[in-house]
Amino acid sequence: MKMIKSTLIILLFFFNLNPIKADENELQNKIAKNLRCLICQGQSVYDSDSEFANSVKLVIKKKLQEGSSEDQIYNFLTTKYGEWILYDPKFNKNTYFLWLLPLLIFLFGGAIIFKKLIK
Repeated sequence: MKMIKSTLIILLFFFNLNPIKADENELQNKIAKNLRCLICQGQSVYDSDSEFANSVKLVIKKKLQEGSSEDQIYNFLTTKYGEWILYDPKFNKNTYFLWLLPLLIFLFGGAIIFKKLIK
């Protein structure tokens, strides 16, 4: 009976570790995909194989192992490399024009089309 209990505990422990590692790898990949490689033009850190991208991947892995959250990692990297490293920048006074430009273009285009239809 003791052997069954210990085997069951070992199996439960083993199966519980795999999803944690899988989730950690998924989060690591998600963060790397949202970061711009500062060396490669138009590539994410995830897609790049430059020394910079590899070092950022190691920083992400280390920060996740230390227990940092996704936002804490983004804040750390933004502080170190600037807002440009993020593919999805936060809405603030420096990026409001970037976020509002598509809406302004849409409204301007709609006004032009509306004006053409009324004539």
